[in-house]
Amino acid sequence: MDGRLVDSHCHMSADEFAQDLNDVIERAQQAGVKALIAVTEGASEFGRVIQLSKIYPRLVFPCFGIHPLQGSEQALHSVRTQDLETVLPLFQTYGDDIVAVGEIGLDFTPWYAPTVLERDEQLMVFKRQLEISKELELPVNVHSRSAAKVTIATMKEQGIRHALLHNFAGRPSVAMEGLQAGYYFSFPPAVSRNDQRTKLIKQIPLERICLETDSPALGPEKHVRNEPKNITISCEYIAKVKGIGTEIVAEVTTQNALCLFPKLKM
Repeated sequence: MDGRLVDSHCHMSADEFAQDLNDVIERAQQAGVKALIAVTEGASEFGRVIQLSKIYPRLVFPCFGIHPLQGSEQALHSVRTQDLETVLPLFQTYGDDIVAVGEIGLDFTPWYAPTVLERDEQLMVFKRQLEISKELELPVNVHSRSAAKVTIATMKEQGIRHALLHNFAGRPSVAMEGLQAGYYFSFPPAVSRNDQRTKLIKQIPLERICLETDSPALGPEKHVRNEPKNITISCEYIAKVKGIGTEIVAEVTTQNALCLFPKLKM
């Protein structure tokens, strides 16, 4: 596929890439990827993502964010305010280096956040990071699982104007609320596995769609590590659903990413 592709949401500081990151990056570049917007999930990744942006300048663009779920895959729990408090100074220290605040958001999956108290604490952490994004004049890179409506409503209440709703799976009517607020949406290669998102992708104008992989998760095959090179699968799937050429999808989504993330320098 020709053209410049932007992976607008990936986890390059994830442990899954620790052994062969150079090879992963090389395959991404061969696939036409010109920018990797590298989000974090927890405090332990902040230093690593900055380091990667120095090793791969003008390719890896770092973000800082505390995800609504914390802990390991085997023992995830709803975020607590202290998970954010410990790293608050780092947002200011590295404000010039990061291109967005993310991955932040809400995850009301019942077994992770079963109580009102846990959901309220998630909201507090989310709102504080939205405030930081406004202070630093940065867009937000947002997770919204089982909480799409509340996530969008919260961002609108907080006056957020520049946001990417990654791997969005809310109802089309909720997506419309995000579109009216000026937000963008992105879809990983996993959407090609079933037609669940077809209606959503059809409804959202291409001018509001970005490409993402969410590497190392949400790849074209379940339980197989995803890589940024698979961004082409997202591009092809969106092109198929919309009945247009992949070159158009590549060009427009890249322009969208440059518009949403003004600090991208490709």
